[in-house]
This record gives sequence, structure tokens and C-alpha cells, in this order.
Amino acid sequence: MQRSAIKAVLGPTNTGKTHLAIERMVAHSSGCMGFPLRLLAREVYDRVRAIKGDDAVALITGEERIEPKNARYMCCTAEAMPRDGAGAAFVALDEAQIGADRERGHIFTDRLLNTRGRQETMLLGAATLEPLVRQLIPEAEISDRPRFSTLTHIGPRKLSRLPPRSAIVAFSTDQVYAVAEMLRRFRGGAAVVMGALSPETRNKQVALFQSGEVDYIVATDAIGMGLNLDVNHVAFAGLTKFDGVRMRRLLPAEMAQIAGRAGRHQRDGTFGTLSGMSKHGAAPEFTEEEVYAIEEHRFAPLTHLFWRDPEPRFDSLAALIADLETPPDDPVLRLAPEAIDLATLKRLADEPAAAAVRGPGMVRRFWEACSLPDFRQRGPDVHARFVARLWQDLGRGYIGADYVAARISELDNMSGDIDTLQGRIAAIRSWAYICQRPDWVLARDEMAARARAVEAKLSDALHARLTERFVNRRTAILMKSLGQDAGILPIEIGEDGAVTIEGEALGQVEGLRFSVDPAARHEDRRMLLAAAEKSLPKLLGERAEALAASDMAELELARGAIRWKGQVLAQLEQREGTVYPLIKPAREITALPEAAQAKLVAALESWLAGKLAPLEALEKMHHAASNPDAGSQARALLLNLIAGHGYVTREQAGLEHLPKEMRPFLRKIGVTFGALDIFAPALLKPAPRQLLHALGRDRRPLQE
Repeated sequence: MQRSAIKAVLGPTNTGKTHLAIERMVAHSSGCMGFPLRLLAREVYDRVRAIKGDDAVALITGEERIEPKNARYMCCTAEAMPRDGAGAAFVALDEAQIGADRERGHIFTDRLLNTRGRQETMLLGAATLEPLVRQLIPEAEISDRPRFSTLTHIGPRKLSRLPPRSAIVAFSTDQVYAVAEMLRRFRGGAAVVMGALSPETRNKQVALFQSGEVDYIVATDAIGMGLNLDVNHVAFAGLTKFDGVRMRRLLPAEMAQIAGRAGRHQRDGTFGTLSGMSKHGAAPEFTEEEVYAIEEHRFAPLTHLFWRDPEPRFDSLAALIADLETPPDDPVLRLAPEAIDLATLKRLADEPAAAAVRGPGMVRRFWEACSLPDFRQRGPDVHARFVARLWQDLGRGYIGADYVAARISELDNMSGDIDTLQGRIAAIRSWAYICQRPDWVLARDEMAARARAVEAKLSDALHARLTERFVNRRTAILMKSLGQDAGILPIEIGEDGAVTIEGEALGQVEGLRFSVDPAARHEDRRMLLAAAEKSLPKLLGERAEALAASDMAELELARGAIRWKGQVLAQLEQREGTVYPLIKPAREITALPEAAQAKLVAALESWLAGKLAPLEALEKMHHAASNPDAGSQARALLLNLIAGHGYVTREQAGLEHLPKEMRPFLRKIGVTFGALDIFAPALLKPAPRQLLHALGRDRRPLQE
């Protein structure tokens, strides 16, 4: 029988290792790939499914199993990956250097040493793994992959100086939140990625960044593995992390794994630190040696991998624990530190209930229960108690469907803040894992579907909370838009006067006056005004031209001004010798483009002339009163009539001084001589009275 060819493809990030493995797998009749993250397994599952079809590909993780009957290709997390490779022609293990991880390393080491394809096995990992591969698997054919693009160190940058398409990496939840809050204030926000997020939430946050809706992403070091992002620059908010045992500085290889997210394919990337965030002195900075190592991809090789007996005896709990704590024989393998599964086993083995655990079948089942991942991360005691409660049912057979359904229903609650929702997602992931076990839960398929549905709903709610807290979509749009030509800014004015940019409110236009959205925060107001000043003149000019071309039926004359939609377009300044006032455009008109301004002012003058037609008799009086040929007595009477808005008593008129031959002249321009008074009938009608009142000339109250 032909031996399986073993190939180790080693190199830094952005070298196309995973893409190569996918190409090799689909070229075989069957395949199985193991990944460090459920997120990665799902991503490759979707890619292979697009090539081979839905029925040909399975997804197998702790919390999710999609297994078509005739599936020939399997995408798995390393823990869920069959140790025998499921008899597939091709087997691949991604990120094999995780064998050096204190917590999960023994799983990857086992798959690296033992899981093989019938025809081809491919090990993908960092170049630091090469000496160990040569020693542990001497028959392996090793090839290296050069990075497609270069990484360049550009030193520290303040948050306000970070270039767009940057990823900021922090090493605590509090620091992630602090950076994201500041980015919301000054750059419109950021996507947030943390290891505690569900894969669905993480995908949606990544999509927020990838779509360009935000230009920044803040993440824990979870970003260093498996997230293919359109990142140009990676900024480190710190260079130390807690590794489960102690606070320590990142190793150069760990720094490179994270920095390597910058630049994709043949586009170069940059990295540096984030300055101005430290409360205690200077910000952390890379040493010259670290910069050289990252830029040149030169790191100290791994000296060991962690190992734990993958086939322990199940004769008794004592034998099982002894085998799991037995050190390896090979000098490059080290006994794995006590993981949560072994810690739980040892705790529960001392409980009275463990006395009934006898025989290989029962011991194996007890160990499987203790191997439940601690998704909730609430400490070993809490996790051990949770497993002990499960064992009460598992030890007798199955966990009842009613009990599982009740626990899932308790978590079917979308209220609460980010931390509350994260806690519920962690809890539902535990139940999703439990429901995926083949012999743990009655009505397994139904319960698994319920758990997945609740996880999806909680993930949607968490994504909404993260976006609500850390993304100011309006600011993000403005930050990107303010560098553009004003002519292409996507600002619109609605029929109701609402001013929006890509659906986000900027403010309101009433008439031709813009006011900033009253709900805007103080720090946003200057940016909103800048956006308005840049692009609104053109839009308001179009609005003004449309008004000028209309019948202007919405205009009104009130309190000595021409008004539109409640806003003053022009003040009216009275002039001597005429009823027609001088139009003084408001500053909103004078700020318009010159052509629009001229059209609107001309239209206002024409509208006003038509509006003042009922005052024609008064205008004739003004004209006659300025005519020297009318004689001083007639002009005096006309001035009295003008002052009285078309009315004067005979006593005030001074008729005794008016030559009788002037009366026909005055009657011709609309003056009537009554028994008690002199008046102009055309000016005493309601319309002229209202006009004079609107012009501010007649301040007497109008009669109802």
C-alpha cells in the first residue's frame, strides 16, 4: 500500500497556505481539514461548498454539525477532527504551531503526529515549526512560502493620527472598549472583535469593517488568527498580555502573527504602537530586534510541543488520570499543563458520586462529560459544578429534553448590555455543544436546532449593542466624505426639509436656512456644519432656483418681511416716495451661488410687485405728491392721505386752501371727497389694509 505523502507548508501570514490546502483538498476524492477556530472552519466550509456543492461538504465543530449523508469533504475544528482523518484521501491541519500552546497544544500535537490522509497529508504553520517537524516527522517534505507583501514599522501613532483601514489590538476587554469609545467620538466608531464573541457576532462585526461602513477595527489578539481583513495598518495598544499564568511581553513571533494582518496579497502593510493611551508614562514600543524580526520574518524556532496521551486507559478513573499525567518519552515533547478538562476530572473524581463510575464505558463517558469546554470562563469551580449537574443525568443515561429546553428558554432573552449578552452567548454555546453530542440528550436534533436558533438571536442582539455603542454612523460617513469633492457628497434634502447623508440625519432645512440636528453631540456639531457648508450651497441653490421657477404660492408677506416655510427670505425696507419697499435678501440668500441668488431675488421682486397690486392707488398718490405741478395744497392733502393710509378727516385735510380746480385731478387718482372726510375707497378694502399691515406701514390692529 502506498504511504501517504506528508507535506509541511510553513511561512508567515499572508502567504496563501490555506488557499493552497483548499486547492489540494478539492483535487482529491475526499478530504478533511482541521482548524483552530470554528470561525475558520465555517469560512472554509463555505468556500468548499461553493466548489463541490452543499451535499458534498460537512462542517463539524463542538457546537455545530452539518453532515450531509454523502459528504466527502469535512471542515472541522481541531478538537472535533477525527483522529484517523475519517479515512479521507487528503488531510490538512492548519496553524500547526499551536502545538506549542499551553492550553490546546496537546490536541494539535496529536493531530500533527497521528492524523493522516490516505494519499496526502498537509501541515500548515509558522516557519518556527520547521525544526520540530524535521525531528518528529523526518519523512515530511518541507516547503516555505514567502509573504506576498512587505511589513514596515512606522513607529507610534496617536489615535487621532491613525490612517483609515487600521486595526488596533488591545489585550483586555476594558482597553478594547476604551479605544473603541474614543474612535466613536473622533472617527465615527469601530468594529469590535474579541475572543468571547460568538462566531456569528464576530462575522457581523468584521463585515461592518470590510464593507467600509467603519474604517477601524479594535480587537484582542484573536485577530492574529484566521481573520482575513482589508487592513493597511496594525497598531498595538500594548505589548504585554496575561497568558493564563502571568503577565508577559509578547514573543516576536506572536507580534508578527498579529502585525501580519496588515497588507493582503501584494498590498504592503505597516505596524506600530498606539501612543497617548497610557496612564503611566510612555507608551510601549518595539525594540530594534523585534522590529527586525517582524519585518524580516526571522524568529527563534520552537523548541518543544505540548503532548498528552491521546489514548489513555479507561479501566478506572485513577488509571485515566495517571495516563493523562504521564510525561512523553520524546525530548521535544513536553507534558501539557493541566487543562480545564483534566482539572475538572480530578475535582469530580474526589466527589462521592464518582464512586459509581466503574468500567471502561462509564469511565469514558465520565471523561467526555469532563471534556465539556468551559465556554463561560467563570472559573474551574463553577465549571466543575456545572459538569457535576450534567453527570447526574448522564450517569443514568440521557439528559432529559424538558430540562434542556428549560435551560435554553432561560437564555432566550435579548435584553441587557454587552456583557450580559456575551454571558448568555457563552452559556448557550455550552448547551449547543451538549446537544451536538450523539448520546447525551433526548430529542437531540430538536434541542440542537433550538440552541442554534437562540445563539443566532443573541448574536444579532449583541451585534446591535456593539454597533450602537461603538459606531456613530453619521460621524463615520462624514469623516470619509469631508475629503471628497463637494459635488459628489451623497447629501440629500427631503421633501420635509430633512438633510441626510447616506440616510443619516445632518439637520433640517427650513426655507433656505440649515440647522444642525439638535440630537447631535457637541463634538459633532462642528463636523456637521463643515459638511453642510461644503455641499449645501449647491443643493440650496437648486432649491432656490426651483422656488424661483414656481408660482411661489408658499411665500407670505408678514411683519415687514417675505417669508417661506416660516423663515425670512428678505426684509422689506420702506422707501420715501413709493409704496414699493427695498428688498434686502437674508444671509441665506446671499450665501447662495451667484446665479441662483440673482434668479431668486428677481423672482422675489416680481412676486412682491404682483402682491402689492392692491396698493396701486397709494402708489399713484406717492407719484402725484412728488409732482411739483400738482401744487403745494394738493400735495399737502396727498401726503396727509398717504400718512392716513387712504383716509383723512375734512378738518385735517385743509380743504379751505385747496383750489377747486384741483379736485378733478385728485378724483382722477382715486380720491373721494365725502361730507365728513376725504378718502381713497380702493385703500379701505380688506386686501390693501392687510398688505399695509404686513408691510409694517399700518400698525393699527386689523378688525376681525
